[in-house]
Amino acid sequence: MRDIILGVNDGLVSTFLLVSGVVGGGLTTTQVLLTGISGALAGMISMAIGEYLATKSQDEVFTAELELEAEHLIHHRQREKDQLADMLADMGLEGDDLATVVDIINSNDTAMLNMQGALEFGIVDSERRSPIAAAFTSGFLFLTGALPSIVPFAVLDSTNTALIAAAVLSGIGLFIVGALKTVSTKKNPIYSGAENLGMGLVGGVLAYFVGALFDSAITS
Repeated sequence: MRDIILGVNDGLVSTFLLVSGVVGGGLTTTQVLLTGISGALAGMISMAIGEYLATKSQDEVFTAELELEAEHLIHHRQREKDQLADMLADMGLEGDDLATVVDIINSNDTAMLNMQGALEFGIVDSERRSPIAAAFTSGFLFLTGALPSIVPFAVLDSTNTALIAAAVLSGIGLFIVGALKTVSTKKNPIYSGAENLGMGLVGGVLAYFVGALFDSAITS
């Protein structure tokens, strides 16, 4: 869900704002198409590289933290046990139940390390991601989000008509993405979709007028 919201939504919004701005600036359909394709490719590569570096760095930090935690379990076992008890107590365990759970976890080094990693650093092995997979996913999703703003300029001759088509297609995409996130958030999908759509279209209108003002300024 994070990748869909970040990747697709970013592709939808940034590319639509880009083509809106250059249409407002008076570019031809071919020029807008080239600008849109360049922006989409640049955004795709940027997203992929950024996600790769962020995921790889996070994984390296997690690995270092777990290695340090393993050292602590060897040299400072009682302190780690007390820390585990404090964290579990904060979660609602108390009395004999707390002592029993702590003793059971503490009796197994792997369980102790995994529990400390999960509670102290939020590290869960099943949730750790491959940097390469994350890069390809983010890049692909960004490009997917960019397409609705680009395709109309490849098939229509009029820039204004193509921009309207791009606005409609991007608007549909923004609404779907906004509504889709409610699968996790359990909020109203209509409101969430409309909110996402509204922010994107407002940005597109602003970008168009910025482009138009720029065109007016350099031609006057």
